[in-house]
Amino acid sequence: MIKKLFSYLIPIKIYEAKSALSKSIEVTWANGELVLDSENTNYSYGSLQRILKVGLKNIGYEKITAMDSILVLGVAGGSVIKTLVDEIKFEGKITGVELDSEIIKIANKYFKLDEIKNLEIVIGDAFEFVLKNKKKYDLIIIDIFQDTTMPNFLFETFFINRICYHLKNKGFVLFNTMIMNETQNMRNKKYVADFYEHQFKMRTIPRIELHNELIVIEKLV
Repeated sequence: MIKKLFSYLIPIKIYEAKSALSKSIEVTWANGELVLDSENTNYSYGSLQRILKVGLKNIGYEKITAMDSILVLGVAGGSVIKTLVDEIKFEGKITGVELDSEIIKIANKYFKLDEIKNLEIVIGDAFEFVLKNKKKYDLIIIDIFQDTTMPNFLFETFFINRICYHLKNKGFVLFNTMIMNETQNMRNKKYVADFYEHQFKMRTIPRIELHNELIVIEKLV
């Protein structure tokens, strides 16, 4: 409790570990809440939770509550899952795919992710998961970073097509991206252009927390 109170004055680190995938991982009390950070960016809770809430509100909490299944690619500390369960009151099945098993251990210990009954965690690569899996989902959340870097496969046509395959009719994709320069800005524009206009409704929410851009995709048929 004392650390939580002092965190309103200065951040207080309570845990630090090295991961082969994420390098430095830190759990810190900041402004009265626990956050999970990598070396250069927020991984869960804090600013990331605020960013994804913007996208979820854009889709509509009532629509999400009525859904049956959600896929989260990139779990980290699980802040978006906590938002879905605690704030939106989503009671359907949540499948979370996370490559870094060390982060899941931290999420279970400090953020009680393993206490969420309607959550299934899959330790594995998101690309392989969408390639092999056959299920379809009402909402797919893509939030995959290695520190500040996004893997190239996220923007490749094959991966886009697989995401579309896994999306139910009238389903949504919420894709969190980071734009640090003009090259990445053009990358996002190309990503949006790769979707068929008659099948999908697209919108972007730019410059959230300065560098993040959310892409919201709605499947119309």
